[in-house]
Amino acid sequence: MKTFSSLNFRSVTEFRFWLVAIAAGLAAIHLTLVWRADNVDLLGSSILFFAALTSLLGDRQHTLRFDSSILASVLGAMLIAFVLLRSLATPGEAFLLLAPLTAGLGLALLSSGFRGLGQYRQELLLLFCLGAPKVFIPPLFDPTLWTAKFSTALLWYGGFEVVRDGVNIHLPTGSVEVYPGCSGIEGITYLLSLAGLFVVMFPLNWLRRGLAVVLAVLIAFVVNGVRVSLMAYLVASSQPEAFEYWHEGTGSLIFSMIAVLIFGGVCWLLLRWQEVAERWIALAEVSDDPAEEELFLDDPLDDPLEWQEP
Repeated sequence: MKTFSSLNFRSVTEFRFWLVAIAAGLAAIHLTLVWRADNVDLLGSSILFFAALTSLLGDRQHTLRFDSSILASVLGAMLIAFVLLRSLATPGEAFLLLAPLTAGLGLALLSSGFRGLGQYRQELLLLFCLGAPKVFIPPLFDPTLWTAKFSTALLWYGGFEVVRDGVNIHLPTGSVEVYPGCSGIEGITYLLSLAGLFVVMFPLNWLRRGLAVVLAVLIAFVVNGVRVSLMAYLVASSQPEAFEYWHEGTGSLIFSMIAVLIFGGVCWLLLRWQEVAERWIALAEVSDDPAEEELFLDDPLDDPLEWQEP
């Protein structure tokens, strides 16, 4: 298949300028649509992921190859056109979540073709993690029953007389039903997106990457279970105003913030673990190298009798 280079009709600088302009326009359209949809979580995530994407591309801007084929360019333009045309109507949440990935794939094909997609694997993975978990995980996994079981266990260990019937939690003076919206699936998908951002942006081995993903799910599940237990207690205590506050008001955002902060601390610990492991590996390599060991032994600073300060 014949290929054509953008250098045939414009300089590399001009071509990069148009790519950046198209990407910036698509990002602005996406953020505007998310803002109009009043999706605060997605708006914050989109800004964070776009900033990370800009950082990754900025670090490699001089090593990217721009050489696309006619077929790849046409397909990329069609994907971008689809995103633009679909944005004219009132888009649903699924479109808002997957539009950045679709547009990013279109831009990658337009700029570098099929053979150059590999150099954008980190960026495409970031865009996948931005929205795909919330689109594909909820239909496959419903933790409602597990949330009810965990919250019941917390109340029982807390000394309350509690009985569970399916997804219903019964206390002597009140009961609550755990709906799918309160199951914690939104928190799980949100932290999974952040875990994807973390493993892409930081150089970790596969063990620590896997731990980041698993711990993201566990943290979101446990924090939401504590929240459900609190709401069950408030219902049993006849505190409807407090229940509404922690259920749909600012209180629900506080628990989300707590989960994010805990996960941030876990990420910091994983990075520290990685640094310590790399230092131990470096020390082990030095100790196993006779030449390096001889250099350390022959260092005149180690023998004060053979070296004196002039």
